[in-house]
Amino acid sequence: MVYLWSGNNMAKKKKNLKKNILVTGGSGFIGSAITKYLVKKGKKVIVFDNNSRGRARRLKDVQGKIKFIKGDIRDGRKLLQINNVETVIHLAYVNGTKFFYKKPFEILDIAVNGLLNILNFCKKKKVKNFFLASSSEVYQNAFKIPTDEKEMLKIPNIHNPRYSYGGGKIISELYGIHFAKKYFKKFIIFRPHNVYGKDMGNEHVIPEFINRLRKLKKKNKFLIYGTGKEVRAFTHINDFISGFDKIFTKGKNNEIYNIGTTEKITIAKLANLTASILGKKIKFKKTKLLKGSPSVRCPNIDKIKKLGYKQKIRLKDGITKLIN
Repeated sequence: MVYLWSGNNMAKKKKNLKKNILVTGGSGFIGSAITKYLVKKGKKVIVFDNNSRGRARRLKDVQGKIKFIKGDIRDGRKLLQINNVETVIHLAYVNGTKFFYKKPFEILDIAVNGLLNILNFCKKKKVKNFFLASSSEVYQNAFKIPTDEKEMLKIPNIHNPRYSYGGGKIISELYGIHFAKKYFKKFIIFRPHNVYGKDMGNEHVIPEFINRLRKLKKKNKFLIYGTGKEVRAFTHINDFISGFDKIFTKGKNNEIYNIGTTEKITIAKLANLTASILGKKIKFKKTKLLKGSPSVRCPNIDKIKKLGYKQKIRLKDGITKLIN
């Protein structure tokens, strides 16, 4: 018996052979934005997340266009059920400053065992490309501001639970770099800096300020940690995705890229800016800075700018958009 294949059938078969991109932590704030970006580029995407910090609603726009697998990154057997993957974007982690202090063991457990599981998966499934999400927390109190990718990575105090987060990311980078030499065609680390935007969760400074300012009564003072002179450089999620696009399409093997902005602002000015957009005037009540919180954080982004990246959304416009 002879089977005749039409052009359409051959095209369908070819389409079905298209390799997947696996996004771990893909229902998280940054992970969901990356997932949507990949779908727009016509990629086949599998999201692996247990939704402990992620939210399924974040992927509503791409429902039916992706495959979602609910699972914990520490469950290696569940991971190994996934097939036909060419690229992994590994974001599965626990974010949010309050969790650094409350759940240090869980953070390290996910950092270490989660990473070992995903690298074992890559080895067995012959994955070619790996993009590892790190963090600006690896720099801690940087020696140089703006801080470039060559800055020393630090754990200043092994007893401080905050450093579970940055320490876990340092372990991930170190293990990933040396694993990559043997097993990956392309391996890239990206370090996001203070990314904010819609539906990011209230454990982060900008949405927390917005929520507290909305509820603030005239007679009450607005609480901030530290002196108010602590400095950050915030990055809108749309600018972050623009930066991620540059490393995804043009990034070089075995390189590390900061993704952020150099638009610095003190925490006091951030609070006043947010209050003014909401039509409020505030007076501060100051309390001790959380142990280990860096006094200044601002990335040097020269490296990613060479790939064509530039900030498009100024902080005032981004916060206004978020409030509205």
